[in-house]
Amino acid sequence: MEINNKRVILTGAAGGMGRILAAELKKKGAILALVDANADALHQVASELEGSHPVAGDLSSAEGCRIACDECREVLGGVDLLINLAGINSFAAYEDEHPDKIELMMRVNLLAPMWLARAILPSMQAQNAGRIVNVGSIFGSIGFAYFTTYSTTKFGLRGFSEALRRELADTNIKVTYIAPRAVKTPMNSDAVMKMGEATKMNMDAPEDVVRKIIAAINNDRKDIYFGFPEALFVRINVMFPRLVDKALAAQNRIARKFAKQQ
Repeated sequence: MEINNKRVILTGAAGGMGRILAAELKKKGAILALVDANADALHQVASELEGSHPVAGDLSSAEGCRIACDECREVLGGVDLLINLAGINSFAAYEDEHPDKIELMMRVNLLAPMWLARAILPSMQAQNAGRIVNVGSIFGSIGFAYFTTYSTTKFGLRGFSEALRRELADTNIKVTYIAPRAVKTPMNSDAVMKMGEATKMNMDAPEDVVRKIIAAINNDRKDIYFGFPEALFVRINVMFPRLVDKALAAQNRIARKFAKQQ
């Protein structure tokens, strides 16, 4: 998809990677509606990108997603591209994960992209054109210990993307699923960063990930996985998951120490 002059909704626009992606989309000529729950940070981002429209909204409910979509459609005059970037992470032993946090992550990471796509799809169908981009994670193909809830939400997002893509196969509406490995953003807690250092976890700079997201959109990719050897492990995990169990066992024992110290 050529981004120039496309009407784009970007969620999570005030986050560490969202700010960078918003700026890059603007450089490519996109007409932007920027969505985030943090209204102050969102308006700051929008003020730096002339002509973009800030839409402060709570994506943790179906009604909040509908309201945000309605406002985005109104300010843009339609939607050509929806990028579901907003997300919440959690690094914890599952027995310590608060039920409210589990529910919130399911709502923001999985249900919100589904609700937003549902809200925007009729208008895309009316114009028989558009693209929905769901930013998932390598953690959505390989279940990582102590990221159990986060992995679960990203597994669901990957499945949603695949099913919706097949449902829309006879239309000009496309679905892209993008799976980065760990990214150096403020979403990662100090415990995650220390654990990553101790286990030698590969982490990419957000600027590099943003460039790859833009390339995936430009090249009409159906799905793409970033990072070696993580992308290879995705394939191995499909065919030989017990090998991956063994490969991750030592790392998981180290990770538990950091997860339990929080």
